[in-house]
Amino acid sequence: MLRAVIFDMDGTITDTEKYYFTAWQQAFHEFGVMDFGPEDALELRSFDARLAAAHIRKKFGDGVDYFAVRERRRQLVENLLKTQGIQLKPGIKEILSYIKEKGLKCAVATATALDLTKERLTGLGIADEFDAIISAKTVEWGKPQPDVYLYACEQIEETPGDCLAVEDSPNGILSAYRAGCKPVLVPDLTDITPELEPFLYDCVPSLTDLKNTVERCLQE
Repeated sequence: MLRAVIFDMDGTITDTEKYYFTAWQQAFHEFGVMDFGPEDALELRSFDARLAAAHIRKKFGDGVDYFAVRERRRQLVENLLKTQGIQLKPGIKEILSYIKEKGLKCAVATATALDLTKERLTGLGIADEFDAIISAKTVEWGKPQPDVYLYACEQIEETPGDCLAVEDSPNGILSAYRAGCKPVLVPDLTDITPELEPFLYDCVPSLTDLKNTVERCLQE
């Protein structure tokens, strides 16, 4: 039974993951970690900060101050957002309207801080479309741990198994899967991989195609 759809934000609702991708690389290079490349930036999408710090230490050594790099990345992203703006992903307004027509609940479960999430969604005119907006900063562990999705389900008073979770990154998909939700990948910077496929309920090329997934889930 389908009762709700929970969305990630960056790379799923907003076309902003590209800014983080660029900023991570610049920040690490500024701190002298020249071996940090595109694949490393992709691995950090929606990654809980403490887990990411351990990952970076293991990969690049104990001398890398992940949290200092992360603060510089934050500054770089804010600068990019100010100069280039925030765009919605194609089809998001239409799918949100469709979800409402079907009588389903809708929520956001993001790695971004709650105040920034609300500010950005309000500025884009869609904050009121969601029954709950949840940040991983308000739970013990962020993605890929299940906490943020479990908490989102609690807030909308629905069972995880009755919720689709729409994501663009492997860390987000794993978080939703571990919470017991039905993970749906809408690729942004990377496509589906064989390693990720076992954790997916579905993979669709765009938010517009998500309608087909919702219909199928409603009929199960």
